Amino acid sequence: MRTVAFTNQKGGSSKTTSAVSLAAAFGEKGKKVLVLDLDPQATASSWLGVKDGGRGLLEVFTDNGNLGTLVHKTDVPGVDVVPSSAWLMGAERALAAEPGAETILRRSLSKLPAGRWDFVFLDCPPTLGVLAVSALTAAGEVLVPVECSTPALAGLASLLQTVERVRERLNPELELSAILVCRTDSRTNLSKDLVESLRKRFGPLVLRTTIRETVRLKEAWSFSKPITVYAPRSPGAEDYRSAAAELLKKWRS
Repeated sequence: MRTVAFTNQKGGSSKTTSAVSLAAAFGEKGKKVLVLDLDPQATASSWLGVKDGGRGLLEVFTDNGNLGTLVHKTDVPGVDVVPSSAWLMGAERALAAEPGAETILRRSLSKLPAGRWDFVFLDCPPTLGVLAVSALTAAGEVLVPVECSTPALAGLASLLQTVERVRERLNPELELSAILVCRTDSRTNLSKDLVESLRKRFGPLVLRTTIRETVRLKEAWSFSKPITVYAPRSPGAEDYRSAAAELLKKWRS
């Protein structure tokens, strides 16, 4: 079971969009994916059809709750979700002074049934706190969706420093696996230049596939359907399917 943290400390980076869309695209390819929503805003949960995750995930962090009992099946083939809710905001306060709090999620994930899922996608909150660090401590690798804009790229260095600190102090097996450039616009030179700059700096970590800006991706959330289901022939669906194929090939090698 491969555990991948989707993280970016900047809001609007297409982090949740990418976690949900890639999960659905993987499901189309016959893979089993568990999306674990660690964001108290619960956007991924709502996107996958669960409007209120209740206290369950908070209790995993604070009362040794059973993560496996929180799994919901979705209408998306191959995709399950552990939903979040606003209750999870209490985890940051409750765990702030708890020794070893960052390892709770890793222990909980280790108790999930072996072989049930091929991938676990951890959708991290956009702020760097106990929940985000817990995800990085539990994950084997990090996928960073990054918006194709100058401010977003400037914030990438800070995120990579965080990943490196977690690797040094809490999770030596953590790897930066891929950078996925989102919200690109091929009509502008700025977009092309920013993508090229990323490729020069990070080489093969930057996926060849980029995700084009499209209103269909925004519409898909309001209908609680991944883009591959809501608009299966749209540019967004095509791009996420291409990114999924690229990642599967990368992770097999």
